[in-house]
Amino acid sequence: MLIVVSSPGWPEVRESFFYGPEFRESLPDIASAFTRNVRLFLIAEVFILVFGLLLAILRSLPGPVFFPLRLLSAAYTDVFRGIPTILLIFLLGFGAPALDLQGVPNSPFFWGVVTLVLVYSAYVAEVYRAGIESVHPSQEAAARSLGLNRAQALRYVVVPQAVRRVVPPLLNDFIGLQKDTALVALIGPVEAFRQSQIEVAGAFNYTPYVATAAIFLALTIPMTRFTDWLIARNRRRELARA
Repeated sequence: MLIVVSSPGWPEVRESFFYGPEFRESLPDIASAFTRNVRLFLIAEVFILVFGLLLAILRSLPGPVFFPLRLLSAAYTDVFRGIPTILLIFLLGFGAPALDLQGVPNSPFFWGVVTLVLVYSAYVAEVYRAGIESVHPSQEAAARSLGLNRAQALRYVVVPQAVRRVVPPLLNDFIGLQKDTALVALIGPVEAFRQSQIEVAGAFNYTPYVATAAIFLALTIPMTRFTDWLIARNRRRELARA
């Protein structure tokens, strides 16, 4: 910070990026548009949690009879983790509505949610799968010895333990999800980032970008600290059991 504020160009940068009156003027409109980011996040999160868990379970099914399902799940995670999110937003946001399919929404908001679900469910599926594989096989064997079939053992014994173990890494993924909702602005919806662009174009000043960053930080920093607290709590529990 000392290097920045003592640099020769700091007065111009301060005027362009940290102009107080423009910050106060643009903040309410950007905060109002940020509610759309929150809606994107909440809607996508519900589908990601469910779809990611389904993919993880399919990937974890044993035996040759389930090989096609395991292959399909692995192919899905490889493809959607490999495509850049911004590229997929362009492909679906502009390509899918152009198909003009009957009964399929053309809303950019809808396709933004679909893109986030497709991408992040691939990441979340791997988190879930790691949690499922961390459950010792003796847990399933004990459930089977009590008369539960494989599906019941997975539902009542394995998955609940796995989900509890992966809550902290899931929260890390959702912090990334919240930030990536800004990418949906590229296909049209006026959310916080798009609103900041509008403000910048009207004022010829970059301070609205700083205001947008401040709003995102106000949400992501508490989520990060909560994640750290969960990780520390789980570590204390593991040490207590040992």
